[in-house]
Amino acid sequence: VLVWEVKTSRKRRSRGMSGSEVETGQSRSEKKRAYQASLREKFIHNLESAGLIHPVSSVSFCLQEEAASAKKTIHYLKLSAPWDMMVYYAEELCLRAPLQVEWPNPDFNTSARVLQKLHVPNVMSQSVPNRPVDYYTCAFRKSKMEKFLGSENHDTYFTNTQRHRVVYEILARTVYGKRKRAEVGVARLLSEGVFTAAYPLHEGPFEAADHEVSPEVLNPRQVLFQYWARWTKWYKYQPLDHIREYFGEKIAIYFAWLGFYTTWLVPAALVGTFVFISGIISMGSNTPAKEICNSGGRYLMCPLCETCSPWNLSDICPMAKVGYLFDHPGTVFFSVFMSFWAVTFLEYWKRKNATLAHHWDCMDFQEVEERPRPEFAAMAPAMEHNPVTGVKEPYFPEKARISRMLTGSMVIVIMLCVVMIFLVTVIIYRSIVSVMMFETGSSAGNIANISSSMVNLALILLMGQVYTALAEQLTKWEMHRTQTQYEDAFTFKVFVFQFVNFYSSPFYVAFFKGRFVGYPGHYGTLFGMRNEDCGPGGCLIELAEQLFVIMVGKQLINNVQEFVIPKLKAWKQKKSMASVKKSQESHDPRRWEKDYELIECEGLFEEYLEIVLQFGFITIFVAAFPLAPLFALLNNWAEVRLDAHKFVCEYRRPVAERAQNIGVWFIILEALSHLSVIVNAFLIAFTSDFLPRLLYQYRYNQELHGYVNFTLAYSPPGYNLTSHTVYKAFRDENGNYTLVYWELLAVRLSFIIAFEHVVFFVLRVIDWMVPDVPESLEIKVKRERYLAKQALADNQEALLVSRGQLPVQVSCHGDVHTFNPPHAHCNQVCLEPQGSAHLLQAVQLFISHHHPHLLNFHFRITQP
Repeated sequence: VLVWEVKTSRKRRSRGMSGSEVETGQSRSEKKRAYQASLREKFIHNLESAGLIHPVSSVSFCLQEEAASAKKTIHYLKLSAPWDMMVYYAEELCLRAPLQVEWPNPDFNTSARVLQKLHVPNVMSQSVPNRPVDYYTCAFRKSKMEKFLGSENHDTYFTNTQRHRVVYEILARTVYGKRKRAEVGVARLLSEGVFTAAYPLHEGPFEAADHEVSPEVLNPRQVLFQYWARWTKWYKYQPLDHIREYFGEKIAIYFAWLGFYTTWLVPAALVGTFVFISGIISMGSNTPAKEICNSGGRYLMCPLCETCSPWNLSDICPMAKVGYLFDHPGTVFFSVFMSFWAVTFLEYWKRKNATLAHHWDCMDFQEVEERPRPEFAAMAPAMEHNPVTGVKEPYFPEKARISRMLTGSMVIVIMLCVVMIFLVTVIIYRSIVSVMMFETGSSAGNIANISSSMVNLALILLMGQVYTALAEQLTKWEMHRTQTQYEDAFTFKVFVFQFVNFYSSPFYVAFFKGRFVGYPGHYGTLFGMRNEDCGPGGCLIELAEQLFVIMVGKQLINNVQEFVIPKLKAWKQKKSMASVKKSQESHDPRRWEKDYELIECEGLFEEYLEIVLQFGFITIFVAAFPLAPLFALLNNWAEVRLDAHKFVCEYRRPVAERAQNIGVWFIILEALSHLSVIVNAFLIAFTSDFLPRLLYQYRYNQELHGYVNFTLAYSPPGYNLTSHTVYKAFRDENGNYTLVYWELLAVRLSFIIAFEHVVFFVLRVIDWMVPDVPESLEIKVKRERYLAKQALADNQEALLVSRGQLPVQVSCHGDVHTFNPPHAHCNQVCLEPQGSAHLLQAVQLFISHHHPHLLNFHFRITQP
């Protein structure tokens, strides 16, 4: 459906304006409307010339209606491709056509098969009506029409998504102006405001008229709503075949990946919860915490600020106990487990993705030569020949593009520096709050950390919105030719920024905070303030607080936005059409009018970005936050239903797009999984107390008695004249590092090397043991190719014709013509016409079907 709005002309107020100004203002608006109307007329006329629009007197494939009010008129142009056009474009676009039914229809839920073998009832399974039949397929060929199943029924042979794809392909190719200026396609007309919307129709309402109606009579949209988008179906399998049939492969693969990832979060959440509970159980047996709680006034600690007084180590007894929850041997095991989990998840997703790609007939799908983007075509300064198609297209010099990309990179660096400035601001804020809280005697550490984390989250979300808009403008300015290049560049910019934006604060707490403190009498400073030291419970508990606030807070805010913002946009759209609906009280809104009230689908970029950032949180810093997979699991259960409800109920139906995988996001996930191994190794080695405790157990005491005294150092003489204080470090009384510090440093570096080598070796073994394509799928692919070869193979006579051993007769306009077929090395076609000389169409058909190797040939037609 193509939609455009025409505002009703109104008398302008001329008070305070001269007659010439009023006339000029009117002429400008009228010229713009007239120009848009002329482009519209040309575009629609060319659609009719292309065969998409038939005259109303014949079968009505096009119907134009309008809805008017006192303020504006809304025009609806409904398009549909006739059978002949579908057949032509099906072959050109290499659409897949069914050859043979695969029975039984395969079930790709591994858990369902396992539970069935164990004879355990599967509460996640549900019987979804009207499940699409699975076929063995091959590329459509018009000459072999009779070989394909259902070809005799022209109304149902092509699916609705295939029809949408073909119609949009025609809309994207249709010229409306000068081809030299790349005035081609509906996308550019939409960007210029000539049309306000272009969308396929939903197949009826999503609400069922009667709850007692038979499931088999529900339309596809109602099936998706009843069995997928409702919150009561949160524990059921997703009907992926129905999603693919209704929305196309690109959206279906996103939901398949999201569901697969959510399922794999279940074991990670269970193990993480077990590790956290084991920390709670063993918290009371933690010897260092007991020593701290029972120390009384034995350890007088150095003041935490210039105006603060010394304090007793026993004051941090509660924090010492809580800190053990995030820093015990179980967290080390969990970090190793999550490293293996991440890579194994990605390996099995490859298998799942290959299975779905074959099942949905997009395993061999490759992007065709893409047309230039509308914005690129409108702004390109020159025209050049495309080396692939040979057609003149808009051109932008490569050197100029590289120059712009380098300039854009500098802007990105500046924005990353702004993020660092905000990080320093948060650090200073935390230091000021800590000093103020210590002076009032409150629990300064917790208040400072939690409040600074909330401030940091607010800055992160604000900077994320600003930078996304900036990245979009930068990517447009870089003049990328195709939509794929544009999306890849935009994705890279946004992810790099969001990675630094979200992870800079956790990285600082994990690896930099407390590393440049100095020692009493020689403290390091930043802007005149003492550098931050880790809190009494250690930096790991502060890292856990940061991750909890940022990760969980971001998820809650995103879910609220995904629920509220579509409602507000839909309300705004309905409000803008309220005056039109009032003037149409004589009849109920039609399907195309109801769909126009919905909001435009915004794509999958934000959805992928949110989940990929979440994947980074649960893998990179999982040693400090074992409950991260649990919170991610709870969020994703809600995310699936929120996204499903948006696509089924609130979005206009998007044009079905083909895709065989999740694209560049998989590369980002692989990079995050490998980065997580390195980060967790450094986290355990330098941030956790696991290795110092291990070294003390090996050298001094297996039960860790005296460990607290082992980690403390005396302040230099003369630092505090009133008392002899201590601080946490491996230094002597002169502030120099002791031999234990260097031994511990060697142990830490050795652990990092051993950890990384062992984990990466096991990961390579997993990669080798788990093939990307299942063996059963390889057999199915071979079976399908065999069937396609058998079904599409020419008979023996045609084989002889192709070898030049047998003449062939072709009928054209009732006349029969005999052709002596050429050999592969010939460049002429010898004709023996019988009757009239109307041979051009017959020769073209013959050459295209039997001798595609003849790229350049000439016809010499002689009358008998």
